[in-house]
Amino acid sequence: MIRVAHAVKTFGNKKALNDISFTAGEGQIVGMLGTNGAGKSTALKAIAGLTRLDSGQITIDSKSPCLETRGMLTYLPDVDVWYPWMTLSDAMGFMKDMYWDWDDQKARHLLDFFELTTAASIRQASKGTRAKMKLLLALSRQAKYLLMDEPFSGIDPFARQQIAQAIVEDFMEEGQTILITTHELSEVEVMLDEVLFMHEGSLLLTGHVETLKQERNQSLMEILKEVYDHARV
Repeated sequence: MIRVAHAVKTFGNKKALNDISFTAGEGQIVGMLGTNGAGKSTALKAIAGLTRLDSGQITIDSKSPCLETRGMLTYLPDVDVWYPWMTLSDAMGFMKDMYWDWDDQKARHLLDFFELTTAASIRQASKGTRAKMKLLLALSRQAKYLLMDEPFSGIDPFARQQIAQAIVEDFMEEGQTILITTHELSEVEVMLDEVLFMHEGSLLLTGHVETLKQERNQSLMEILKEVYDHARV
């Protein structure tokens, strides 16, 4: 389980995380939703051990983020992190050397699904193709926790829902927990169990997606719009 308790992080005079608390249980797909600048990426980086909190606590299976916990999770950032001279084959080889849980069979499946070739150059790839490369590299591990920061950025709208569904049906390991950030809802709603709605560093709404929809007799988009409009008043 990932547990975040009273997390605070400030950059200059901006509070990126304002005393937020939540948990992500085993086997859940949790959507961290909100506009740009809501604090979603900062929260993921803190869980991944890449950003240190000013106060509060994060535990991953009761351990604070450290080298040991980094081996338990895959972090897919919202920016390119691979050397531009690499081919996809180079990047796959790097990941295989770095992580014991790399799954060659899963990688081949993803190559076919995304219609990628291992000889493809990262430098010459389109933004959409690079996004698919990043997804392949993240999903080909058997990590217990998968942190995905804006994974569909650059992918055309027609492919987004297909990829989201494929993550759930074909590529998610049993018991794997996924935290996914996005400011767009339509592509991920089909895959979410839990939702965390953030605005200006604060957590405005948490809950099980279907329970929230039934209790309020509203779509998830209507619920989030109502909460967002209330926060801006």
